Amino acid sequence: MRMLHTMLRVGDLQRSIDFYTKVMGMTLLRSTDRPDQKYSLAFVGYDDESKQAVIELTYNYGVDNYDLGSGYGHIAIEVPDAKATCDRIRESGGNVTRDAGPVKGGTTVIAFVQDPDGYKIELIERRPS
Repeated sequence: MRMLHTMLRVGDLQRSIDFYTKVMGMTLLRSTDRPDQKYSLAFVGYDDESKQAVIELTYNYGVDNYDLGSGYGHIAIEVPDAKATCDRIRESGGNVTRDAGPVKGGTTVIAFVQDPDGYKIELIERRPS
């Protein structure tokens, strides 16, 4: 077994595609529009779906925002340098909500950013091998 994707409901599909591709550096892998069912999908990721998990962005016609609730946590992405990644995200217009630094009670360097719909993304700095 392997994880395939995480689905996020978004209020503006193009805005979310732009964020995940232009700000987070992912690639738009595929998209589809289902007018009869009143939704559109876009799959974004850092590599082909056959190699790693991706994010499925789902836009339901006529819904421009969602209550995220208290159960959702975050998506985690490994990065080589959390501070440099935060700087690049800010320069691209992204929202850094926690600057790079060690996790409380530990040494792993993390940061948090937020996508346009309010979903949190944790950046975890890769440890030197």
